[in-house]
This record gives sequence, C-alpha cells and structure tokens, in this order.
Amino acid sequence: MDILEAKRIWAEVKNELRTVLPDHAFYPWVNEMDVSGCVDGKFTLITVHAMAPQIIRQNYYNKIVEAFKKVTGKDYDFSVMYDDEFAKKYEKAKKKESLKLKRTVALEEDDENSAMSNLAQMQSFANLNLKYKFENFVVGDNSEFTYALAQNVAHNPAKKYNPLFIYGAPGLGKTHIMQAIGHYIIFNKPKLRVKYIKTEEYVNELIKSIQKGTDRNCKMESFRQKYRNVDVLLIDDIQFIESKKRTMDEIFHTFDSLLNKNKQIVITSDRLPSEIPTLPARLQSRFEMGIMTEITAPDFETRVAILQNLAEQDGIEADFKVFEYIANNFVNNVRELEGAYNKVSAYAAFSKSALTLDLVKKVLKCESKKQDITFDEIAKAVADYYGVTVEDFKSPSRGQKISNARHVAVYLSREVTDKSFELIAKYFNKKHPTMLYSYDKIKKDMKNNQELERSVNEIKKSLRG
Repeated sequence: MDILEAKRIWAEVKNELRTVLPDHAFYPWVNEMDVSGCVDGKFTLITVHAMAPQIIRQNYYNKIVEAFKKVTGKDYDFSVMYDDEFAKKYEKAKKKESLKLKRTVALEEDDENSAMSNLAQMQSFANLNLKYKFENFVVGDNSEFTYALAQNVAHNPAKKYNPLFIYGAPGLGKTHIMQAIGHYIIFNKPKLRVKYIKTEEYVNELIKSIQKGTDRNCKMESFRQKYRNVDVLLIDDIQFIESKKRTMDEIFHTFDSLLNKNKQIVITSDRLPSEIPTLPARLQSRFEMGIMTEITAPDFETRVAILQNLAEQDGIEADFKVFEYIANNFVNNVRELEGAYNKVSAYAAFSKSALTLDLVKKVLKCESKKQDITFDEIAKAVADYYGVTVEDFKSPSRGQKISNARHVAVYLSREVTDKSFELIAKYFNKKHPTMLYSYDKIKKDMKNNQELERSVNEIKKSLRG
C-alpha cells in the first residue's frame, strides 16, 4: 500500500476514534500519531511521545483495531514507534505556534494590561486559587459527567443547572472543578461577580457578625449583602453546616435571594443532602432542586493520566512504570496521588536523581507500609488504648467513651490502610456517611487538641511497630 493511501485510511480511522475515545485518551495519544507506512496488512504508526507505544498497547489497542475494521472492512494490525525526527518537527511546530501567539498578544498588550488588572481585582474578590482551572483538570470516567455539567454552568450560568450540587469523598477534585467554573466566568464573562467560600469560613464570618457591639446590625447587613449581591456563589464543603441552626437559616435566605434573582449557585459536599444530619427539609429541597452529580475515585488510567499531566507541567520525564507504580499504590483519591508524586519529584530534585522506579520505591516504601495491617488489628489497638472492646465499636451504642474511641478507630482505618470508606463502614457495621463524619471529626479535632493528636500518633506507632 502506498503512503498516500495509508495516510488517507489513518485520517479516517482517527476521525472514527475521535467519536469513541474520551478526550483525555484521544488528544494526548492518538491525535499526535501519524502513519509512516503499511506493509503486509500492518500499519506502522509513529508518535512524538516516548511513553505512547506502551500506553497505546495496554489501553487502546483493541479500539484502534476495531476502528481500522470499521473504516476499511478489513482486519489490519498496527505497531507504534517513537520517532525522534517526528518529535522534533512536532516541537518545532509547537514553538512556532507559541511564538505566533506571543506576537499576537504583544500587539494587544496595552488593552490586555488594563483587562488583567481588572481580572486580578475580580479574582481577589472571588477568593479563587489560580491553579484550579478546566485546562488542568484531568477528566476520567469518574468525573466525565460532572465535568460536562460544570462546563455547561460556566458557559451558561443560571440557565439550566441551578443549583449544581457536586458530591463525593474528600480529595477527588470537587474544589478544583468548582473553582474552575469561577475562573472561566471571570475570564470570559467579566461583568459577572463571582464569590467562592468554604462553609467553615462562612460560619466564622457569621459568628463575628453577630457578636455583641454597637454596629452589630450594620455588620450583619454587610455580611448578608456580601453573599447576596453576586452573580455566582460557590460554596465548598456544605456538610459542615450540620447542627449549626443559625448558619442554616442564613444559607436558606441567601439561596432564596439568589435563586429569585436568577443567580447561579454551585455547592460541594462529601455526601448527599439527604445524608447530612439535622439538615432541614426546606434546605434539602433547595439543594436538590437543580442537579446533583457525584465524583468518584479515579480508575487506573485516569490516575496515570493525572500523574503524567503533573510530570509534564514540571518538565519531568519518567518511565511508564514509575506512574504505574504510584497509580497502583495510591487509589483512593487525587489528593493522595498528587501528594505521592510531589514527594518523589521533590526527592529526585533535591538528590539530583532521575525519577526512576527504584527511587520511587525507595521514597514511598509502599511494600513495607502495606504489610496488611487489618481492621481487626486497628480496632483492637484502639479498643485496648481506650478501655473498650471491638464489639462495642460494632454495636449501636452511642455512649461518649465508645463513640469517641470508634471515631479514632475509623480515622486510623482510613489513614493506615488503603481501604475505602465503604469497606470501613462494612467492618464497623455502620453507614458510609457515619464513617465520613468520624474521619472528618478526628482530622479536624486533632488540629486543636494536642492530647488527641498524641493519642492517635501513639496508636499509629504501635500498629507499625
């Protein structure tokens, strides 16, 4: 087959793959490949990414074979090779495009400086972290629907999905995607006022506003207007309003005020509204009136893509096995995955070493950490420390002594093992939201209670010998 015919077929195959592969698979891997020939029914594809041959073979081989079959009606095989010359041309084209873009930006510099000054002021008011944008959010099966909803809200605030309620376990990217909405609106709809707030910060502001003083009424009115005179309100970790009646009342009236004025609201939570204890029915109905969407733990391919994205941002090259090892050992959430990557990349930088599999194993010590400390061992260690029994943990008892010890046992079960909250809940014979509450409670209390922190660390140390 001549090269022109091979290129024509590959162009059609790419168009087919664009419809069946998600963007995070198609654009970095398939889209950057070209065909160099076809001999004896086997296409030779070349790529600009050194890791692509292994990633394509492991994750997308069958999809590509099926696409060849659909386009040609024949069974074609293929191989993928890294081509240094092709990669150099690709980089040269990217630099040329970048230079062209810089020249365009330079021509508009005066207007841009003025605009950026305004954007900086808006961002400061909005209380957003600049790193959380759509461009650096890695989309996987775990977040694809949520990402699509967030994009829709960012492009068309208050038009359809209002409020947007995003829920899922800690560390999965809820804050990232929420703030990405805010950033998109600031940069593309600068007339709209955006405000982001963590629920705990909202509560603290409210407490300061209602403290006694001659200007109390003035402070309360100022507090209310701060969150009611906006076009987009982003409230993070709404589960922390649990049992805070005054806060719930204020949030309810703020929601009604914004919704009546057709303003967009976005909320995140680690659980569904129906699973937040003491949440009034009127507030639950407000949270549920738009659309609710869950972000779950990322699958292996998404975890690898996240790690590769981090490495690319840092300009670090590493073998696929490095990312595979980290992705296989940090499975619960994005936060711990990024933490592991940051640790090994920092170690490599300080020691002036390449990011190799041996170095990663040495730094993370996943094998020694996972000498499978069991829930039974954790529960017994905590029970012995607090003078209760393992059976007490699994019972309906709500006595303070047992309840406090159970919170610690749940916290350590999550921290010491790599098990999910679902498995922890099953072991303790409790519901999933209860486990989340226990974990969050101990994590928060340890910041202000040195005695509790010392006790937890003592038990953890005894478990690891």
